[in-house]
Amino acid sequence: MSTWKNIMLQDSASPLMEQLAYFHDHTLLILVIITMLVSQLLISLFFNKFTHRLLLEGQMIEIIWTILPSITLIFIAIPSLSLIYILDEINSPMISIKTIGHQWYWSYEYSDFSNIEFDSYMIPMTDLEKFNFRLLDVDNRMIIPYETNIRMLITAADVIHSWTVPSLG
Repeated sequence: MSTWKNIMLQDSASPLMEQLAYFHDHTLLILVIITMLVSQLLISLFFNKFTHRLLLEGQMIEIIWTILPSITLIFIAIPSLSLIYILDEINSPMISIKTIGHQWYWSYEYSDFSNIEFDSYMIPMTDLEKFNFRLLDVDNRMIIPYETNIRMLITAADVIHSWTVPSLG
């Protein structure tokens, strides 16, 4: 479980989240290298009084600082494009669940089955047991099968809600 002091991503619970974490680390490494290079150049320019005579006028340096960023963008774009295709929608899910966010509760509909729908309200503070989590436990929990492909269709009836499982990506 992620806490406030974590600086990394949560532990992944799906292969998609593992690929997202790898892409995050790959991109972060490139950004750290660029930041260190630019910082080193700025510090050396700040403390150095001498300049190279070909640094201010030269087409070779302009070619280099035009080609290097494009190569860097290619190193970021290729894994990003492959990740977009990996994250594409599942074509054959085992079950589809329609989730509707209302202002103070959620409605769930199992659309693959006939007439299975229910509302999920938070448990009031007065009805909480010692093992319940405040503001997280509900009266009707959504039950989903284990290790199956699930399509979640999420919408809102009146208020847009934030509904996410970060460890699933």
